[in-house]
Amino acid sequence: MAQSETPESPHGLGERGLNARRKARQGRRYYALTAASTLLPGLGLIPSRRRTGWIILGGFVLTVLAVLGYALAKGVTSSVISVGVSRRALMILIPVVIIATIVWIWGIITTARDNLPEGSSGRPKIAMVVFAALAALLIFAPAAQSVRYAVIQRSLIGNVFDQFRPDGATAPGEGEDPWAGTDRVNIMLVGSDAGADRDGIRPDSLMVASIDTQTGETVLFGIPRNLQNIPFSADNPLSQKYPDGYNCGDECLMEYVWTLGRDNADLFPSGVNPGLVATKDAASQILGVHIDYTTVINLEGFTQLVDAMGGVTVDVKERVCIGCKIEGGVVVGTTGYIEPGVQELDGYHALWYSRSRADSKDGDFSRMRRQRCMVGALLNQVNPTSMLVRYPALAKTLQDNVTVDIPQQDLKAWAELVLRIQEGGTIKSLPLTNKNIDVNRPDYDKIHTMVQEAIYPPEPTPSTSSSTSSSSTSTSTTTTPSTSSSTTTNGDELSDITSSC
Repeated sequence: MAQSETPESPHGLGERGLNARRKARQGRRYYALTAASTLLPGLGLIPSRRRTGWIILGGFVLTVLAVLGYALAKGVTSSVISVGVSRRALMILIPVVIIATIVWIWGIITTARDNLPEGSSGRPKIAMVVFAALAALLIFAPAAQSVRYAVIQRSLIGNVFDQFRPDGATAPGEGEDPWAGTDRVNIMLVGSDAGADRDGIRPDSLMVASIDTQTGETVLFGIPRNLQNIPFSADNPLSQKYPDGYNCGDECLMEYVWTLGRDNADLFPSGVNPGLVATKDAASQILGVHIDYTTVINLEGFTQLVDAMGGVTVDVKERVCIGCKIEGGVVVGTTGYIEPGVQELDGYHALWYSRSRADSKDGDFSRMRRQRCMVGALLNQVNPTSMLVRYPALAKTLQDNVTVDIPQQDLKAWAELVLRIQEGGTIKSLPLTNKNIDVNRPDYDKIHTMVQEAIYPPEPTPSTSSSTSSSSTSTSTTTTPSTSSSTTTNGDELSDITSSC
């Protein structure tokens, strides 16, 4: 009896070989189309669900073109800022991203299901299912992170920034340049030492930033907490009780003005923070400039902020004690030291570096210089990439420890102003210390002159020097900036903020 033979194809392959080749083609098709739907939503669906695939792909392309057109018209950075600082835009963006992600992932899964080879089993099938799952995860993970960040950002804007503009504050415009026609804007920065063991708030550090809105050039003025004879404007309700200012000697210091306002809250209009209003007015009278906005930072949260940023590198100029305080004229409580040299400080040590004054040669004034150094170090070491990774922790710290009275509707203009400071401006600092003023009997006319010269520096004055030799006489003209004795006295002069370190 003749033995039966398996029929062969024209190419000499048996039925088993044909099945293997067919499964291999189907496997390649599965992977290719699933990958296509991952790269471009709906693309892999077109062979099996033509209409649905084209609708999804077309919607994606139109959306991308619309976003690119908007970005090109407004500028990429400006476009991102517009969305990132608008609670309304974020509220729209969140569900749009969620719906788009669901549709995209549905397209991937449906493409995989439509093209899964019949009869697949064992390891090949497991590999295909894992591939589809990883493809879906590749879309889900960044989308989920984007939604998370958008929710955090929207919450941050609502909790940190005000809804209404302070009375008398400089308002940005609505045009292409919101700061056109605005010369300068001034913002007061208060570092508060509020805590469970303290009665109310006392400004541990007080600075006023004056910003040139066109160039981004910024001058930071440091006001000492032990300044006496504090002036009040006629509009300050405290002037009713202190018509000649807050001038009762060393019991009437700048650091007590906040508490003074709080204790006389009945003199202030309802709905305002009397301590903040009183401090803002006093700082304005001290410097002779109108203060538009305020930022209050709880220094206990400063520790969390530095930790959230991953620490800060500082060149320590002098030994700084930790845990120290003065009792009866003696330094007590020291638990350690921050030694001189370049140091990588965590939040705890950065806070003591900025606040310690018990063991310093100049007390508060040495601390003011270190605070300038810390501000400069933090500004210089801000890295957008690392900040993005650490953003959730940073946002929580800001929500818990920072209040700003800049209205939410002005955030886009302020974001653009910050970009001008970072891209083209420099930050200079002029602290008021015992090196350039008398903190016990301050000459406010002199201080106002110092401030104005720092904000509007005088034009350079030419000086001519001649040198004569036996063979020829040459005259050279050099340009030398005029120097005001009020801003270059004994070391605490107007200088770049980074030079404090």
